[in-house]
Amino acid sequence: MAAALRKILTFGSMLLPYGVHELKRRLKNRHKLSADVARSLAENRQLAGLRADQRCFILGNGPSVKGLDLSRLQGENVITVSNGYLHSDFDKFQSRYHCVPQITYGLMTPEDVVRWFEEMHSHLGGAELFLSSTEAELVRKHNLFSGRTVRYLMLGESFDERPSVEIVDISKPVPRVDSVPVMALMIAMYLGFKEIILLGVDHDRFLSATYEYAFDLKVQKGKDFTVNADGTPTTNRHDDFQQAARLWRQYRAIANIARANDIRIFNSTPGGALDEFERRPFQAWFEE
Repeated sequence: MAAALRKILTFGSMLLPYGVHELKRRLKNRHKLSADVARSLAENRQLAGLRADQRCFILGNGPSVKGLDLSRLQGENVITVSNGYLHSDFDKFQSRYHCVPQITYGLMTPEDVVRWFEEMHSHLGGAELFLSSTEAELVRKHNLFSGRTVRYLMLGESFDERPSVEIVDISKPVPRVDSVPVMALMIAMYLGFKEIILLGVDHDRFLSATYEYAFDLKVQKGKDFTVNADGTPTTNRHDDFQQAARLWRQYRAIANIARANDIRIFNSTPGGALDEFERRPFQAWFEE
């Protein structure tokens, strides 16, 4: 009874401000969007094994990257994340794929996201873009990323509820992530990469008590609600440790999937706290 009443009240709250015709329009657009997202997910199937037996670098945005010569990535398969187009020498190596996870709105308004996506589009070159399906309506409404291949992931379930060690099928709903490199790892494995190298995936905020980037932010500067202006976290240790535990479980799940499918993941981040993958120095990848 209570559930039915809530549905009636929700319907009424939608109806009163807009009227019947506006409600019909919104419902029609929502149905159209759902169909578009479903079609986009289905199109992800064409990516399965596309890069079989190749290697790729997933370039995070941690400050450890400042000490690396990123121009050496020229000619490599590179996956960048979030603001990664701001890396030094990005124009030399140009990522093949770029990932952005679900966006938390608050300090970051829809208008901010539109400006961020426009900035992103102007810097990304020919990279294919992966977004969360939660941003599909915004992209459609503002006609963003014109001429670029944009794909969506439906981030919903939890890795804790997914005991399978099969490669995550990105043409279906996938586990939500606490950090974008996890999203990039799911995509890289689905694409068929057999060697995946992590760079700039520091994850040491709970040790350093600061959150920094390898570059200066532009549109997103000051928009992270979890970080103060001086780079210190707004959260306490309890919340930081809870988040870190969730994140490490996600990396452990990824590591288990990789082992079961003969995929090797290496961490070539100089320093950092992530200890779920074998370490190998960055320069070792370019030696004979």
